[in-house]
Amino acid sequence: MADQPLLNTYGRLPIVFDRGEGPWLYDVDGNRYLDSFSGIAVCGLGHAHPTVTRAIQEQSARLVHCSNLFHTRIQQTLADKLCQVSGMDGVFLANSGAEANEAALKLARLYGHQRGIHSPAVIVMDQSFHGRTLATLTATGNRKVQAGFEPLVSGFIRAPFNDLDAIAAIARANPNVVAVLAEPVQGEGGVNVADPAWLQGIREICDHQGWLMMLDEVQTGNGRCGACFAYQAYGVEPDVVTTAKGLGNGFPIGACLARGEAAQVFQPGHHGSTFGGNALACAAASAVIDTIEQDNLLERARTLGARMRARLQAAFEDAPYVRDIRGLGLMIGIEMNAPCAELVPLAKTQGLLLNVTAERVVRLLPQLTLSDGEADDMVDRVVRILRLHAADDRQAPRSPRPDAPQTP
Repeated sequence: MADQPLLNTYGRLPIVFDRGEGPWLYDVDGNRYLDSFSGIAVCGLGHAHPTVTRAIQEQSARLVHCSNLFHTRIQQTLADKLCQVSGMDGVFLANSGAEANEAALKLARLYGHQRGIHSPAVIVMDQSFHGRTLATLTATGNRKVQAGFEPLVSGFIRAPFNDLDAIAAIARANPNVVAVLAEPVQGEGGVNVADPAWLQGIREICDHQGWLMMLDEVQTGNGRCGACFAYQAYGVEPDVVTTAKGLGNGFPIGACLARGEAAQVFQPGHHGSTFGGNALACAAASAVIDTIEQDNLLERARTLGARMRARLQAAFEDAPYVRDIRGLGLMIGIEMNAPCAELVPLAKTQGLLLNVTAERVVRLLPQLTLSDGEADDMVDRVVRILRLHAADDRQAPRSPRPDAPQTP
């Protein structure tokens, strides 16, 4: 199918999907593909989950949209559930992860101005990803995302991921810092898992300096890492946390949550959204939270993630082309020893939808609802494809070339 009327913003594979069911997607020709990354961590409950579908259907017959100048019961219900599962005091509802992160960055700047800091700065991490709006791509630690969009937004100081000394050094040299923004697990950056001591150290520095600790859980939230939010597995509590992807199981919604003093920063007029907190989105997200709890999917994410990583580690124990296997819950990264973008079209031929990030990391973000058999099937397919790729002659150009004959 030609997509000429669409702007050329995506490198799409030549597949036209028609429907989804659980971990499977079906194209218009009836071919079935196993989706190993859930629409990049969005459909955590699987495609077309019946509870979410029913919630959207019922809400659509009752109320689709209402201005945020008024209250709705479904929005209040969702806000209550989000605060309950997160331990936060208040929530701003947006349409996406980028918008949720924009809200967090605006909150941090306002927090700084309210403390007399006129040029507030936020510490962000190398290899991070926070979105594609101007502010969030500036916060992102990937030059490829920023290139061509200068001038970027000022007010960010970058630090290496998992380097507490660097943050302490920034604290000593920069009196304008008001917040730290980090991901507990960097998804787009290559499934880089935060060291618990690093996150706990950030909490201590923020407490000492009067900074806000802000966590981007757009990808790690909603059970993905075996807890409602990944920070709960680390034993730290941020002042601000954002989430989105899995919250609506495919229906667009994002959230910026805050607690304590941070929850009092925004006042009427400081921020807003026309569609954020839309009744349909709130109904979908409310159904997702209920399903995660009722089906015990947090425990499922922990056990399933451990099962899949153990099988992958056993399969690639002596494989020279696999550098590392890491992750938390159902965020799994397989780091190859060379760029491996060719794996994506190769996986397609084997009925598997695969994602490669940071050039050489296979990122698995499977559904929390997988059966053991489906999880094993996914691992088997990944193992088969990686082994096929390693033995394929397309690897030859990436191998060191033999030395050229010496001229006498």
